[in-house]
Amino acid sequence: MRRLQHGMLAMMALLTLAVAGRAQAQPQAPPLVSPEVQGDGRVTFRLKAPNAQQVFVSRSGAERLAMTRDDQGTWSVTTAPLAPDIYQYTFNVDGSALIDPLNGWVAPNLLNMSNMVRVPGPASSAEAVPWDMADVPRGQLHHHFYKSARIGDHRDYYVYTPPGYDPRRQERYPVLYLLHGFSDDASGWTAVGQAHVILDNLIAARKVVPMLVVMTLGYGTPEIVTRGPRAPQLRQKNMEGYRDALFAEVIPAIERDYHADARRERRAIAGLSMGGAESLFVGLNAIDRFAWVGAFSSGGLGEPATFPQVFPALTKDEGARLKLLWIACGTEDNLITANRQMRAFLSERGIAHEAVETPGAHTWLVWRRNLAAFTPKLFR
Repeated sequence: MRRLQHGMLAMMALLTLAVAGRAQAQPQAPPLVSPEVQGDGRVTFRLKAPNAQQVFVSRSGAERLAMTRDDQGTWSVTTAPLAPDIYQYTFNVDGSALIDPLNGWVAPNLLNMSNMVRVPGPASSAEAVPWDMADVPRGQLHHHFYKSARIGDHRDYYVYTPPGYDPRRQERYPVLYLLHGFSDDASGWTAVGQAHVILDNLIAARKVVPMLVVMTLGYGTPEIVTRGPRAPQLRQKNMEGYRDALFAEVIPAIERDYHADARRERRAIAGLSMGGAESLFVGLNAIDRFAWVGAFSSGGLGEPATFPQVFPALTKDEGARLKLLWIACGTEDNLITANRQMRAFLSERGIAHEAVETPGAHTWLVWRRNLAAFTPKLFR
């Protein structure tokens, strides 16, 4: 019996070695990579989905691309060469949106998450885009949380302090209040917009005055964050609630906790999309508080017929107190008509403003460029 047991153990050991040897002999498939950025700016996307019937990759501001499946069930597609930038994308698998499981760089969003991929710019600093990391002094990001008595929820905001920020220096720092768009959260301008990187690079190049940038949560009523149409009354409540929280809670906290200049000439407000509309609503109705106002692809102010009610005190004399009113929109943006209507209203009122139209749709590809063009004009 003992001899039989030894024989069985020896046979099992030989079988184990044979199986292990066979496994080692089989070539291992290389790990799947997605996205893969090539030297000429082309990007290859891959997704393992053997049971899918149809897969696309959708990039913000671009036509979606059909992917092809290989005999292993991996879908892939390679783009044409892309300009240096940060691109958002998702997969569409048989009609359902899906983020890339192989890419951990995710754009935060309260309704529609997406992945991001960076196509780097040239090594030459003269040709680099402002949101590429460079060997320059870096500022700091500070994350604050508080309970809003005005809105009734717990919320947050971010504060960028420039390189070399000195709370004891004689001159206080000017402040830009920078607002995100609908469905973003307070981290949108840094996580996706790369505002801190843009400011670092432009300050190092002496194109931008060192400033504080306050990036708040832009919802004056939390229930507005939902899919589908929203009633005009809710949009108005949202803007008014945001204004009240900004004036009563955020600005006092910034001027208490940071070396911030409280003069209107040293205070700016700007934002994108919903945040652009809020910037116009807040800034143009409080010119005694803000001398610099910017709107990037603004949307949500209503029809032109209602503009006199939205801006009841906006006269030519009031507008003359502004240092800058800067209104930008991409020409492929669905909101270009609304922005042109807003500019026409301002012209009828005799309000001087700078109008900027650039190529592009309703995407961060436009808004990063807006911020890089707007901030050098501030506080001069």
